[in-house]
Amino acid sequence: MRVLGVDYGERRIGLAVSDPSATLARPLRTLRPGGSLPSRAAAVAAEAHALAADADGLAAVVVGLPRSLDGTPHEQTARVLAFVDRLRAAIDVPVSLQDERLTSVEAESRLAAREKSWRKRSERLDAAAAAVLLQDHLDEHRAQGGASPSDRDAATSGRRR
Repeated sequence: MRVLGVDYGERRIGLAVSDPSATLARPLRTLRPGGSLPSRAAAVAAEAHALAADADGLAAVVVGLPRSLDGTPHEQTARVLAFVDRLRAAIDVPVSLQDERLTSVEAESRLAAREKSWRKRSERLDAAAAAVLLQDHLDEHRAQGGASPSDRDAATSGRRR
């Protein structure tokens, strides 16, 4: 079954989805739900419910956990954890965390290789960052011998440190 990746932001939320074999991640869309934390969580929950209802289903949701480059939490870390609490209450699939340090930098680099226009790249950046963090999660999941996403609270990616 598929996995949904979420790059949470106050103004935009990037979404990515894996293929049914949970091997490859691809950008899905960028949400601009605005409003309060509950309304942003409800918007992502609606996307998760739609994917779960689809024939390929939804096994888990992975949310990017922001940290400083040295690994310490910062103000956005607390906002994401509050969002994750709301999301967990709204959906029936496991929600795990994935270190998202430098995912936006990597996504921007990948987009710049194909698209020269900054405006066009910026429209796709959040979903592309979600795809990078989801791919990191899928790769780590496979490297750990297929441990269930619900078996882990948080994962770290050493690839971009």
